Amino acid sequence: MNKQNEKIKKVYLSPNLEKENCLEYTKKACEILANNGCAVFADESLKDLFEGIVFGKTEELLPQCDIILVSGGDGTILKHAKKYSAYDKAILGLNCGRLGFMATLEHDELHLLKKLCDGSYRISERMLIQADVTSSGEKKTFTALNDIVFMKSEGCKIADFCVTKEDAVVSSLRADGLIFSTPTGATAYSLSAGGPLIEPEMQCIEFTQICPHSLFARTMIFTPDSSLNVTFSSKGSGKVILTVDGVDEMHITESDSVQISKAHGSVKLVDITGNSFHNSISKKLMTPMKGV
Repeated sequence: MNKQNEKIKKVYLSPNLEKENCLEYTKKACEILANNGCAVFADESLKDLFEGIVFGKTEELLPQCDIILVSGGDGTILKHAKKYSAYDKAILGLNCGRLGFMATLEHDELHLLKKLCDGSYRISERMLIQADVTSSGEKKTFTALNDIVFMKSEGCKIADFCVTKEDAVVSSLRADGLIFSTPTGATAYSLSAGGPLIEPEMQCIEFTQICPHSLFARTMIFTPDSSLNVTFSSKGSGKVILTVDGVDEMHITESDSVQISKAHGSVKLVDITGNSFHNSISKKLMTPMKGV
């Protein structure tokens, strides 16, 4: 079921203690790891909360560790995946939130942590996308693991969007906004806007419209080497907000240029439960429909 990998010996701990029960679950995880011969490291800011852990500065400890254990919700994993991407470490997500599609371990599955120590896990590699924004001659680049969203701002009644690929118009429509997502992000905002489910290890760019004023608007899937240009017109009624993984980054004007493409690098997620994506879909999306 699981691919045999190197045995994990050192784990870096990164909990979101604002999440309910996160401290309790994280302490249990540390105990299980220690009992299976795995050393746990954490930032010195946590030294008053945990025992039996090596504390120090993050930038000094992370390079020594094999993986990062992030306890929290999907938002926590999104934040840490990009924060620690420069270290090229795989992330194991312990779900302390609600849905937790990127967190491959639930709090009642903590006993499975012993699989890290014997190599019985697999690495799921996820692609990233980026938005290159050119505004007033300056270029800014934003990277997303989930999605890049164009949303009309307050005061903007509706916007006319145009998406082109190699100068060919692929979509021209009036809508509240646009969503460009990775396969990982297909279970997030795009799904709520009517987009399809996509296996997260696929390589593609998903494009979904938000409340389009059309009877025929549908999600489109582009190859990972696609470069998509986005423009809009609000007829002077307002600006558009660029949101990256749920965080408002900047306002876009009609004169700005925005290109969406696959980003360099990837995010690696540890899966120790086996087929965690399909299990999550069944348990967290299909169960309400089944009446279970």
